Parts: sequence; C-alpha cells; structure tokens
Amino acid sequence: MDRFVMRSNSRPSSVPRKSFVTTKSNKSSRRDEGPPAKKLRLDQVKDSDDDDDSLISSNDDSDVLQAAQTSKLDSDEADQDSGLDRKAMQNETALESCLPAISTDQEAIEEYESMRTSQVSQSDQDNVDGTAARIETRSWVRGKSSIYVDAFNLALDTVLQDEAHLFDEKERRVFEQWRALSYEAQYLYVRLFLRKTASWHRVGHLKHYRDISDTDLAIASLLEPRKLPEEPEGQSKELQVQDPLTCTQETSLTDTFTFADNSEFFIKTVDEAASLLSLDELKILAKEAKVRGNNKASLVKALCRMSAQQAGLLSLGLRRSSTNASLDSNDSPPRDESPDKENSNRNAHFLAKMLATTGPLIRLSEPIFKLFERVHLVFYRSTLWTEKSLTTIILAKISRRNFPEYLVCRSSNIFASRRHLLEFEDSVRKEFDVDKILEFNGPPGDQGFLAVLDIFEGISARWRQLLREERHREDNVYEFGEGGYLRRFNAAHGYTRIAHKGAHALGRLHRYKEEHELLSELLEQHLFHPSRRGSWYQRRALLEEHYMWEADSAPVPADSEVQKKHWWRVALATCESALQDRDCHLIYHYDLQKRLLKLEKRLRIPRRLQHDFGHVKLQRPEEHTVHGVQLAKDDPDAKGKAGRGQSTKTIWLDEPGEDGKPQHVSVEEMCLSYYRSQGWKGYHSEGGILRTLFAYLFFDVLFLYIPNVFQTAFQTCPLDLHTDAFYPARASEINRRLVEIANGDGEKLVRQVHERERERRTCVVGLNWDFDIQDLLELVACFDGEALAAVCKVMAQDYKARGGGVPDLVLWRTTGGGVKPDGSLEGEVMFSEVKSANDRLSDTQRLWIHVLTGAGVRVALCNAVAKEVKTIG
Repeated sequence: MDRFVMRSNSRPSSVPRKSFVTTKSNKSSRRDEGPPAKKLRLDQVKDSDDDDDSLISSNDDSDVLQAAQTSKLDSDEADQDSGLDRKAMQNETALESCLPAISTDQEAIEEYESMRTSQVSQSDQDNVDGTAARIETRSWVRGKSSIYVDAFNLALDTVLQDEAHLFDEKERRVFEQWRALSYEAQYLYVRLFLRKTASWHRVGHLKHYRDISDTDLAIASLLEPRKLPEEPEGQSKELQVQDPLTCTQETSLTDTFTFADNSEFFIKTVDEAASLLSLDELKILAKEAKVRGNNKASLVKALCRMSAQQAGLLSLGLRRSSTNASLDSNDSPPRDESPDKENSNRNAHFLAKMLATTGPLIRLSEPIFKLFERVHLVFYRSTLWTEKSLTTIILAKISRRNFPEYLVCRSSNIFASRRHLLEFEDSVRKEFDVDKILEFNGPPGDQGFLAVLDIFEGISARWRQLLREERHREDNVYEFGEGGYLRRFNAAHGYTRIAHKGAHALGRLHRYKEEHELLSELLEQHLFHPSRRGSWYQRRALLEEHYMWEADSAPVPADSEVQKKHWWRVALATCESALQDRDCHLIYHYDLQKRLLKLEKRLRIPRRLQHDFGHVKLQRPEEHTVHGVQLAKDDPDAKGKAGRGQSTKTIWLDEPGEDGKPQHVSVEEMCLSYYRSQGWKGYHSEGGILRTLFAYLFFDVLFLYIPNVFQTAFQTCPLDLHTDAFYPARASEINRRLVEIANGDGEKLVRQVHERERERRTCVVGLNWDFDIQDLLELVACFDGEALAAVCKVMAQDYKARGGGVPDLVLWRTTGGGVKPDGSLEGEVMFSEVKSANDRLSDTQRLWIHVLTGAGVRVALCNAVAKEVKTIG
C-alpha cells in the first residue's frame, strides 16, 4: 500500500551563493562529490535510460550518429580501504540524482557519526569508562555508530517495511540473522560489501578499522554457519515446474549459509591463489621457482604453467616423517604415478606456498552478497550504487536545505511480485553482457555481433510477450500516468534495449532485411525507450532507401528500378510517419526532413505536392570574429612533454579592473565583453541559464503528483526526470505549459515562482537563485514565445542528455526600447559559441545549434583571433 506524506520544509536555508560564470556545462552541473565512488553494483551495470541515441548525421546518406557513453570499469585493490582515489563512472543512482548538492566527504561523515553517538542516553554514557577523555579526543565516536551501517540498515528496513513480499522465507530469515549480528560484524561486512565483487581479503589487512576492537571475533561471526528453514517436501520440485527462473538464480539459498567464506575451503587452484599475490610476492615466488615474467599477469601465467609441468616434492616421494629415508628404495613396489595424482601433488605444493604467503583470507558469501544487492536494487530503484549512494540520503536528511512541497509516495507496486523482481534483475545482467561485448572489450568483430544476437534470440519470445502484457496494463490498469515510470522496472525495458543493440549487430553483419524487420517491430511499440524512436526511424528510412530493394528476397516487381522506386516510396512514408510521431524528438527532424525532400525529388513528385519546410529550415550559425590580446605562459618544461597536444584553454586580456590594470580572463569572458560593447547583455553560463529558466517555467509540472517518483522528502526533482519516462507521464501538462509559454506567459510564470520560493531559496534541480530576476525577466521577454517553448520541449523530452552542448554565451538586448502590443519589451536573443584557434565544435554543440536555429533563435559562432600574443612568466 502506498504511503503519502505532504512535504512542507521550513528549515532556514544555508545554501551558498554561486557564481554565474561556469567553465563547462558538464562541470557546472556536477555535484560536490567528495571522494570518488569505488564500487558499481550489479556487475557495474550503468543505468540505461538515456543512453546513446543522440546525434544527427550531417551527411545525407550516412548512418545516425550515436553518442554512447562507454563507462570505464576501474578495478579496486582487494586489500585497500576507501581512502584511495579512484576513477569512477559519473553515473548516479536514481535517488542520488534527485538529491541536493551536499558534501559527502569524510568530514561530513564524521560529523554525522558524532551527532549519532551524542544521541546515546546519558545512562549508557555513564557506563563507559573514560567518557570525558573519549569526547575530548573524539575517539568516542568509534565503535558506537557508523553512517555506513546506518545507511545499509536504512535500505534494508525500508524495503522490508513496504516490499517484504519480494523475499521468501529463507531470505527473511537471513535478514533476521543479520540483525542479530554485533555492530562490529555488521560494520566489517558493510565495508567489504562496498569493495570489489567476490574478492578475497587478507585477514591481516582488515585490522586497521578503528570501529572494530576485535577483528578476529567479527570475522568468526561472519564465518559461522547458520541454519535456514527447510523447504516442505515436494515444494522445490513444484517451484521448479512453476517458476524455472527462480530456480536458475545463482543466489538460491540452501539449508545453511554463512555471511563470509573461508579461503581454506574455497581456494583450490594455483591460478586463483596466484592472482591474490602482490607483484613483489610473485617476484619472490617466481625467483624461487625459476620462472620469469614482465608483469603480474605474465608471472601468474608462468607460475600456473610451471605448476602443471614441474614435479613437486611430494610427487617425488618426499615424506615429512622420514628424513633419513626420504626416497623409496629401488626394491620397493612401483608407485602409482598416474598423471592425475602427480598433477594434484604439484598443484597442492604451490598452492600451499601461495596461501602461506597471503595468510588467512575471507570473502563475502556470494548468495548472501547477491541477496543484499537485490535489496539495494529495490531500495535505490536503480541498477548501480556506490559508497556515496549509500550515504547520500542520510546526509541529505541532516543538511540544512529547503525542499519543494510535494506528496511523498514510497510505493510497494514497483515490482508486482518476486518473479517480477528476479526477471528484472536477470534482464539487467543480460544488458551488461551485451554492453561488455560491444563496448568494454574493444571492437567486437563478427563473433561479438553473433554473440549479441544469441543473447537476443534467447529473450526475444519473452520480450514480445512482455510487450503484449504491458500494452494491456496501459490500456486497462494504469490511470494516472504511473506506467511511464514503472515500465523502467519491467524486464521488457532491458530487453528492448537488447533488441536495439541486436538491430545494430544485424546491420554490422549486413543482414539488412532482418534489421529492418526488427526496427519495424521496435517502432510498433510505443511504451519502452521512446527517446530512441527518432534514431529507429532514421535507420529504417536509410535501409529502405539504399538496401531493401536488394535485400528483399521476393520482390513483387522483377525490375530493379521499379523495386528501388517502391522502396523509396516506403522510405518517404517512414519519414512522414516520423515527423508526425509525437515521441520523435525535435532533434531528429532536420535529418528526416532532408531525406524526405531528397526522396521527393528522386520520385519526381510534382512540386505542388512536395513538402515545404522553409518555416523550420535550419540556418547556419552566424560567424563573428573578435580580436584580442592573448597571453601565453613561458613554460619550457611543458614544451618537451611528449604525447600532449596544445591546450585549448587560453588566457586573454580584458578591460581594466578596479586597479586600472587589464584583467586576465578566459576567451569566453573576453568575447562577452565585446558583445557588451555592442549593446548586448549576457552571461557565460552555457546550459546553466536554460536549466534555471526551465526550473522556473516548469516548477509546478516538475512537482506534480505522479505515483512512485517521490520516494523521499529530500528531492529536488522527480526520480524520472533524467529518464525517457518523464515526458510521456506528463504529456498533457507539459504541452499545456508549452502553449502558455508560446502565448507569451513566460514572464508571469517566472515572476510567480520567484515571489513564492525566493525567500526560502528552495532546492530545485537546475535552478540557480543567484541569477538576477530582472535579467531573467528581460531574457524571457526578448525570447520569441514559440522559440522558448521549442527549447523547453527539447529539455522536457530528454533533460539529462540535453544539459550539455549549449552555446557558451546567452545574450539579449532590446531593440530601440520598443514595446509589444501586450506591453512587453521588444528584443532579440542570441546564443554564441566561442572558439579559439585550437578549438572546434563537438557533436553535442552542433546538435544544440540545430535545435536553436530550428526554433528561430540567432546562433553565432564567435572566432577569437589573437591580434597579438604576449608571453608571461
């Protein structure tokens, strides 16, 4: 049952004021993250909502460009703690992406732990020896509470409160055993949980945790075998018949379990043991075994090869109990020297030496580890999380922020049943298998594409069945648009993405007819990944124009020219359908319009019947040239560094400052000063000012009640804003707001939100309260209403992907102080992308130029030219 809470936060605000001038949009929107995140859950799967459908090809006959963000998987050291800096993917959990920018560094964590410990009752504190000394030295925080354990238990308790039906009796018994663990055992488990999956950890390296007074006792508690209730006789066989998916899960529990595994019973091969040694330890062992290698991988390989070839001491007959007669006499009966026994002795010899080097090791038991992973998947509504994700919600609770008023609804119907959850988890893992083939291991080649198709064939029947089921629910069950967000947690969401990748694989294998059929099947459904529809239309039209006349095995007309014209007409119809499809984003229209006009000319359609897109024709950006004085640093060391190109960041002289000396500024600030001299007002904000305007104009729409999208009381936006479910779930409200903006009501909307929320400085995604309200009102007034509505529609359709690439400068000016009939000022708006000599447009920047010019907004390409270069020390 859903739980509803009216959010009304009246805490005093302490949000620091921010600077208008940002560097790059991807940096300006990045949160103050603290230490890099270490761990990506569920096999380091990235969230796949927006994904890689991105850009338009500028060539008429080329494929659709796709900006797939390939995530780098950086391995963790198995025996190091969270103090190490590591590179991590910049993805966030669904909950994390909607929380305010808060500090998650070690200082914030210690402040929380100090606060939690101070809540201990006075009687408990009196029982602790040396309390005053502990408080004075701050060591009293340790061993009492931890943000990591609190966050872990918060996730577990929240899930069991609302969605306990997703876990069976054995799993719930595991949770009871977890609660019975001591604090120190829980702390050790959580810290290992945040490390690399299925890694072995040396016991000797786990003694540095200050929260654990007795590491051996905590480890013993995790290694202790624990019983689970037995299944009734015959239930297992019945479950296997009714629910084969559940029985094939790797995480199925037996009658006993442990929270951790001991190396004594699980490490049985030299290969596995050798991988646990450090490079220095491998060198020592390799020197003793007389093998060589250049790095860790080659040393491990050499030792494994040697252990399989060189006889160990035991295989030669050496006995610990007899040093005087170590070798069997010649008169002894022949020994059983079978190859299997000899290999076993060799492996045992080297395995024992390696384990003696590492000492005792433990790792988290995989079934229990996977079970807690599933708990986090349910809690975060996401396929990945990090150490930062685990602590962000708790830190958001104690941060001094004011949040908008909205209904909090932690719903229990995200996953309808246990099978639903298991199938979704399975789809996520299959997605990762596909991404691993296509993106993580270099060029996949034909074998890789065939492997992707094998995965798709394995899920295709179930995918089609899920599509039919979801269509039925959309027509008969959902009433308030909640299906848009819930569909992200349907296995068909992942399967549709696999189908999209499968179509790509078919194209690379030149199986165009099958690719065309799959693309048509993807376009027939409107429920999953609507943001990809534009790219599917583009690719299908390209196939119909160039390949289908030849790929069609049974064409109706035999003449090839007639067949070509037939498929040209089909391609033309595809382009028309795409332009009429509400889910086909505006960013794809330019390419589709261009192809449609070309096909009409090829088919010699009478001019009076041809389409005319003159009213939305994309113009090339204006070109402006700004001359200035560039400053170059005299750095002789930098000139000799091989492999580094010249930096695109340059320093320029600007107008004199308060001290009367010319200021040293960036190229964007120098160009902004030039435009100001021409009568323009403006900011160097890139996407910041557009995100602020969007937050003002769509404030009510952002916090409109939609089931399931407000899971906490500390959100700055709904959970589905950064997904392709945001627009369909609010299509009627968004379209109504776009009409209001097009009709000139933008100023009124901005003023209303500012008057209502300014004093509290409410935390809203993208909204920067430091922009002067008069500047924003002037900018909106100078914007053509239809143009501003078109820009807002693009952001509403794909907020996450369209946050970057906005031109550097936003400029506006009133033309002679004129007044419109409605009393507003006449003016014009211009965006300017600044480029220096060593810079060029990126694909995302070209895309925004197309969007803005298509909406009728002036866009300039401002070339900064150095009329003089001065060298500075």
